[in-house]
Amino acid sequence: MKPLSGIKVLDLTRIVSGPFATMLLGDLGAEIIKIEEPASGDESRTYGPPFIHGESAYFLSVNRNKKSCAVNLKTPEGIALIRDLALKSDVLIENFRPGTLKKFGLSYEELTKQNPGLIYCAITGFGQTGPDSHRPGYDLIIQGESGVMDITGDPDGPPTKVGTSIADLITGQYASQGVLAALVERSRTGVGRRVEVAMYDCLASLLTFNAGSYFSTGNLPKRKGNSHPSIVPYETFETLDGWINIGVANDKFWNSFCKVIDRLDLQHDPKFAIASDRVKNRLELLPIIREIIKKNKKSYWIELLEKAGIPSGMIKNVGEVCDSEQLVSRGMVLNMPHPTAGIVKNIDSPLRFDDRNDEVHIAPPILGQHTREILRDILKISPAEIMSLEKKGAIKCTDI
Repeated sequence: MKPLSGIKVLDLTRIVSGPFATMLLGDLGAEIIKIEEPASGDESRTYGPPFIHGESAYFLSVNRNKKSCAVNLKTPEGIALIRDLALKSDVLIENFRPGTLKKFGLSYEELTKQNPGLIYCAITGFGQTGPDSHRPGYDLIIQGESGVMDITGDPDGPPTKVGTSIADLITGQYASQGVLAALVERSRTGVGRRVEVAMYDCLASLLTFNAGSYFSTGNLPKRKGNSHPSIVPYETFETLDGWINIGVANDKFWNSFCKVIDRLDLQHDPKFAIASDRVKNRLELLPIIREIIKKNKKSYWIELLEKAGIPSGMIKNVGEVCDSEQLVSRGMVLNMPHPTAGIVKNIDSPLRFDDRNDEVHIAPPILGQHTREILRDILKISPAEIMSLEKKGAIKCTDI
């Protein structure tokens, strides 16, 4: 039994933020019923290349452990099916624009009249309220609007986005956390809760010490590339054959670091002896360190730094990470058989329970793969009725 076994989640989300949230819940054992538009399904099914035998690698990366039920919300029959499924669900998650589901009679207020235990999670770009509430949420736009791009990148270069869809992914994490908290509360009260998560709010919350600095001083944080605003040296350094990261995070590490680079004079120099002075005098200190590190290869420095207990590491590419012994040995690379794409690989959830990571995972579904099963088993709809609904264009069934 997984932690969320027996919890039914009606997933009315698409693209990344919502699907990532429901995938996290699915990894924990919840039954995820993914509602998709019958003609083309979740928009991310079209995102590519790459495609694996017609299946989008993008879609496959955030939709494991789900059942696809293709229902047309543009038909009255489709709306009725969604309503009936919501009344039998523990959780509903959606990422439509504010007010969209209310037009279909699928608002929190309407559904909880008959299902008071329903936890209703709404994911939006900018929130249900405020002057920007009408705007759609896309990762690039949110990264720019939230201040994250302004503090990311080279000091003399342009604002730079994070290399992954950080706004979508952190929103999905917050959404799953909110749902989990509401489930815990419901176990005590028997009553559900409305959970609201805005991408803008989520990414702004990651500003942490950058926002704290602004609130404290009124000064705007500046882009510092890979350096740290309050720790020196703590950044990326070029070696003879590539780049490495070195994190001299405190005075203890600094003393050890000076021994590693054979510069005890720096250790005793009053301009660099304590952390705050190294920050004040970074423009003098960093060129000295860069020149030293550049004289030897990556492996040389990593070996010495690790022996001295100083935080350091390689700059690995995605392939090196996905194939790494560390990741593979911990069971973090999933291999899931898919009906058309062959073996689908994903990076697993990092959560461990009782030090175990041996759960079976299900590959992302084909569009409409579970429509018939869901209508039959959950809503008790007869085969003849299912056939009639399909003929009316209210659903799509794909038999594997």
